[in-house]
Amino acid sequence: MATNKKRGLQTVSFINPPVISSWASIVGPKEGEGPWVNDFDWVLENINFGENTFEKAESKMIREVVKLALSKIELKPVDAELLLAGDLLNGLPSSNYAARELQVPFFGLYGSSSTMAEAIINGSMLVDGGFYERIISATGSHHYSVEKQFGHSAEQSRKTLSTSQWLTTGAGAVVLESSGIGPRITCATIGKVVDMEQYDINDLGSAISPAAADTIRMHFSDTNRSPNYYDLILTGDLGKFGTVLIKEFFIKYGITPEPNFSDCGVLMYRDKQDIEAGGTGCGCSAAMFCGPIMRKVSGGEINKLLFVGTGALISKEAYMQGETIPGIAHAIAIENDLFTTV
Repeated sequence: MATNKKRGLQTVSFINPPVISSWASIVGPKEGEGPWVNDFDWVLENINFGENTFEKAESKMIREVVKLALSKIELKPVDAELLLAGDLLNGLPSSNYAARELQVPFFGLYGSSSTMAEAIINGSMLVDGGFYERIISATGSHHYSVEKQFGHSAEQSRKTLSTSQWLTTGAGAVVLESSGIGPRITCATIGKVVDMEQYDINDLGSAISPAAADTIRMHFSDTNRSPNYYDLILTGDLGKFGTVLIKEFFIKYGITPEPNFSDCGVLMYRDKQDIEAGGTGCGCSAAMFCGPIMRKVSGGEINKLLFVGTGALISKEAYMQGETIPGIAHAIAIENDLFTTV
């Protein structure tokens, strides 16, 4: 007899919560100058990562972060049953070519900057459903490969505004297993596309914050949990201006998560690094989550985490055609050694 794992309108709970048995992070030199240099597994010495194109460097980051996460628990790519990965480039070349080298069964995913959360949720469903015992979820981004996709060369000086965010060079990977000891994925809230008719590509944080607020609101409604249930509620890449706006939505929805609320885009860099409103991109939340945050979870500093991956669903073509910038957000509940479900 089938067990109903749906909770409320948008949330799924896991009867056999998958274990996060390992994780790894890689970041670029600029990210290594930030406050978390000792919490990332690998800080690149140069932005090229030994490759002759930025796209190849991005693919290498994804490939190497997957291998690193597996090696921490003495496993090789052949020991993973499935790879779920994605990136920001058209056609997912970085993930596709990483999967080509790793030779692991592969699903390519796209959720813009929310891809890490999307990969973890899909992986958790497949593990909880009994289809696989070990899955690896990963994503990454490279500042200059994405800049090039939007028509800006590495040498081009582009004027930025105070609302602009720096596209993070970084990658992260987690190994999800059906058994073992460690932090567990207990439930997840799948977000809807929310569009508040924002057109400014230099203010992506404000464009996606309504989606983040909506998903967080639905998570609490579906689970009957209050904001203080979590030690930390962490969004992906709203940046400084997006976090100001989301707090207005929190007031509107009657949500009061402070002081246990923060954002990867705000946390990634130091103010003196001249990155305007913070970090963004697939690699921002992936590297922060698989680096400093999971280090705090594994150390017991954070025992209940709500990780909310956020993404601006925009392309160069849509932007040039005058389209708005829709947002998406997915929330994942991660709990230390907790074997209960919603």
